[in-house]
Amino acid sequence: MTIDRATLEQLVRDIFRAAGSHHHEAERIAHYLVEANLVGHDSHGVIQVSRYVERVRAGQLVPNQTVEIVSENEVLAVLDGRLGFGQLIGAEAMRIALDKCAKFGLSLVALRNAGHLGRIGDWAEMAARAGKVAILFVNTSGGGILVAPHGGTERRLSANPIAAGVPVPGGPPIILDISTCTIAEGKIRVAANQGANVPAGCLLDGQGRPTTDPQAFYASPPGAILPLGGHKGFALGVIVEVLAGALSGGSCSRSGTKAVSNNLLAIVIDPPRLRARAAFDQDLADFTAWVKSARTVAPDGEILMPGEPEHRSRIERLRNGIPLDATTWKQLESVARSLGIPGHDV
Repeated sequence: MTIDRATLEQLVRDIFRAAGSHHHEAERIAHYLVEANLVGHDSHGVIQVSRYVERVRAGQLVPNQTVEIVSENEVLAVLDGRLGFGQLIGAEAMRIALDKCAKFGLSLVALRNAGHLGRIGDWAEMAARAGKVAILFVNTSGGGILVAPHGGTERRLSANPIAAGVPVPGGPPIILDISTCTIAEGKIRVAANQGANVPAGCLLDGQGRPTTDPQAFYASPPGAILPLGGHKGFALGVIVEVLAGALSGGSCSRSGTKAVSNNLLAIVIDPPRLRARAAFDQDLADFTAWVKSARTVAPDGEILMPGEPEHRSRIERLRNGIPLDATTWKQLESVARSLGIPGHDV
């Protein structure tokens, strides 16, 4: 089935209003979750709605929070998200980082104890569209431990995404948005909802054997996600744990709690403080043209810069609707009914 953006956003907005969020918060949650679907990152889209509502009911996610400034100076800030929705808390943290960067050319913001921050590329894109370069590191302390260390079979690290954004005049920004593991947990849920397998080389089952069955990841004993590129992805994941977890005060991944909180370290740079904006922009244009001039594997192939696939997906899905599998739609309907929301026709 496909559903248009406005209808899907209205349903998600209604769900979070009924779950206790004020209007602005519900609108922002709906915007960012549906935006993830629009750009093709269904793992971070409306499939998360039922999980968010479960966490609200369990007291692990708290509606209508704002960040607490733990400490700050001209270029640094340490923030506590107070388990608020990441779609609000993440935006607030990035606004603080952008304000400091605008004044001093550079900023570093550490955020701890936020709810799920969603698609981290949103925050890199927010900085890039403000003309800034941003690098972000995120980990998940508590219940978000998903990834086996290189050579291991049990979960010890979170997915630990790294994102970066670069402004591009007259075009979509360059956006890096990757996990340091082979597959995002949300993509495993998408595959499970669709009755599909995940690609080979991504998962181990509870006995440490390679598997393509997404259900094996959720079995007892649970499976684990493999690090991206073996020891290289594992090393990156370890560094993200330190930068996002230990430095923020939100902690590295650890056992002992079921609550899920995200921690983030954001570094934001104003390019004109380092060199003339025109020269920076020309360098990017020349580099992009050089990369795209490479001979393609397929005769009719095309080389896309990071962020371009998402940009194209957004255009296509705005035109033709957002595809949703039947299981995800049923989950949305079930959550809506449990909150007393009338059925939605699509």
